Amino acid sequence: MRSWFKTIVDTAVIVVLVIAGKTAIAEPYYVPSGSMEPTLQIGDELLATKYPYGYSSASLPIFVTLPESKRILGSLPRRGDVVVFRWPGDRSQVWVKRVIGLPGDHIAVKDGHVWINGAPVGLRADGVGLTEAEDGSREPVERYIETLPGGRAHTIFKHAMIGQFDNMAEVTVPADRLFVMGDNRDNSADSRVPLEWGGVGLLPVSDLVGRVDALVGSWDMAARNQPIWEWPAALRLSRFFTAVN
Repeated sequence: MRSWFKTIVDTAVIVVLVIAGKTAIAEPYYVPSGSMEPTLQIGDELLATKYPYGYSSASLPIFVTLPESKRILGSLPRRGDVVVFRWPGDRSQVWVKRVIGLPGDHIAVKDGHVWINGAPVGLRADGVGLTEAEDGSREPVERYIETLPGGRAHTIFKHAMIGQFDNMAEVTVPADRLFVMGDNRDNSADSRVPLEWGGVGLLPVSDLVGRVDALVGSWDMAARNQPIWEWPAALRLSRFFTAVN
């Protein structure tokens, strides 16, 4: 009887420690779509560090969904941070985007060019890249380097010169919100798209889960259509344990 009791207690302690670690320190998440290409690829497994922005009910492990709460020990992201958050339309879903606008910022999009506080962000052509669909097919896209105020730069993809969401009237980001965008600009339902249309709208700070600092692994999802013995070859070893910019 004592051995059974000890086993139960030991198991419970392990479960509590795992949940505590995933809540307070970091938690891995899988990338199912190409909205953040080329920074994140379909099949990447990223690590969201939770302590940089403080804690709320959004910080709990993904299988625990509670109503929105205020943050404790909270701090705001920096422009350019890649963040994981609970989607406001269904808090059981976790999404990932890049922070473009902070509280008080004036954000507009004109012909695909982001404007912050009345000035266009830096943007320069950087050749051609390849975007991947969920079925593994690839197509060439224009690649650009975008530089935000403060000097942080990242790569974005553009499929078309003028896409569906390439023009947006200026909005002012409220005190408790963020403006987020996907790096794959013509394939991202983000703050340019209202929540009721399936986008993010202006993201509540309380829905932040954590900051994406690194990848822990990556697997080419197109391999699902191949014989199982070929699956190991689909591991993208060059992306294992790499930093995310």
